[in-house]
Amino acid sequence: MEIRQTSKNQAKEAVHGRGASDNPPNRFEELHLDYDKENPSPEDPVPTTQIFKDRSQSLITYNDSPDVGFNASINVYRGCEHGCIYCYARPTHEYLGFSAGLDFETKLMVKENAPELLRKELSSKKYQPQVLAMSGVTDCYQPVERHLKLTRRCLEVLAEFQNPVAIITKNHLVTRDIDLLSELAKYSAVAVFISVTTLDSNLARILEPRASTPLHRLQAIEQLSQAGIPTGVMVAPTIPALNDSEIPAILHSAARAGAQQAGFVMLRLPYGVKNLFQDWLKQHFPDRKEKILHRIESIRGGKLNETSFGKRMRGEGIFAEQIAKLFQISCKKAGIMGKDLKLSIDSFRRPNQQLGLF
Repeated sequence: MEIRQTSKNQAKEAVHGRGASDNPPNRFEELHLDYDKENPSPEDPVPTTQIFKDRSQSLITYNDSPDVGFNASINVYRGCEHGCIYCYARPTHEYLGFSAGLDFETKLMVKENAPELLRKELSSKKYQPQVLAMSGVTDCYQPVERHLKLTRRCLEVLAEFQNPVAIITKNHLVTRDIDLLSELAKYSAVAVFISVTTLDSNLARILEPRASTPLHRLQAIEQLSQAGIPTGVMVAPTIPALNDSEIPAILHSAARAGAQQAGFVMLRLPYGVKNLFQDWLKQHFPDRKEKILHRIESIRGGKLNETSFGKRMRGEGIFAEQIAKLFQISCKKAGIMGKDLKLSIDSFRRPNQQLGLF
C-alpha cells in the first residue's frame, strides 16, 4: 500500500460486481490513498459495502434548476451500491472526503432518522405542499434498502400526510411498497418511473452491476401498472453509440408492460466521472471506445460534459437531434406520451393539526 497520485494512463482491472475499478483522487484532497494493483498484497482490502451514519438535521432539499422536473427532493442515502459507472452523482461523494470511484458505491451514508425528519418538516407551517422527488440523486431502492426500509418508512409518512411523491428507480424492490404506493395513488399523489437503460442483460451487468436486471425492471413496470399506480419509463442515461439504438425496443417493451409515460436524459459526465467512464470503456469496449467518446463530444460542443442549463440534459447538434427524434417517433409508435404525470397537492393534510381541531 502506498500514497501516490494515480496516473490517468495506468491500466486498471475491472472489479467483480462493481462499476468503478478504483478510487481516483478526490479533487478537494492533496493526498490520495491508493493500492498497487500491479503487485497486489494480501493486505489489500476487498471492496465490501460499508454503512456510515449521516447526521443531517434536515431531509428535504430544494433546487431552482430550470431543467430538473422537481423543486424539492428526498435522499435517504448518499452513495449508491448499484454502482452505475455513468452516475452523475458520483462527484457528490467528494464533498464527504471520499472518492467518486469505488468509495461512492461501497461507502454509503445513511440517514437513519429520515422518516422522523420528514414528519417534522411536513408538519411545519412553513412547509408548502408540493411534489417531492425520491432518487433525485441516489437510488432510494438500492440494495441496502431491502433491510433498512428507510424509503418505505418515508413513504408511510408521505401517505399519512397525503403528500405527492415522484419516484425514479432501477430496482424491482419498489414493488415491495405497492401497498403504500396504491394508497397514495388514490389521491393522485404518486408516480413511479423505472429507469431502463438497456434490454441487454450482459451490458446491464457491467454498466449497472448491482441494479435489477432489465427483465425485472420491466416486471416492476407491469406490477405497478396492474396495481393502478401511474408508471413510466426513463431511458436514462442515453449513451450515444452505446445504447441509443435500443430506444425503440425499450419503449416498446415498457409500453407492453404498462408504462404510460416516458422520458430520456442524455449521458452526463461531470468532474471525475469522465475519467471513470473512459476507463470503463477501455476495459469493456476497447474497440468502440473512441467512437463512443467522439459521439459524446459531438453532442457536447467538443467536450465530454456540458453544464449549461437547457443543454446538459439533451445535448445539441445533429446527433442529439437524431436521438430526440428517434425517441419521439418511438414513443408515438409505442403509444406512450411524454414524461408529464400530473400529481395533486389537493389532498395534503397535517394529521396532528386536524386532531387538534377536536
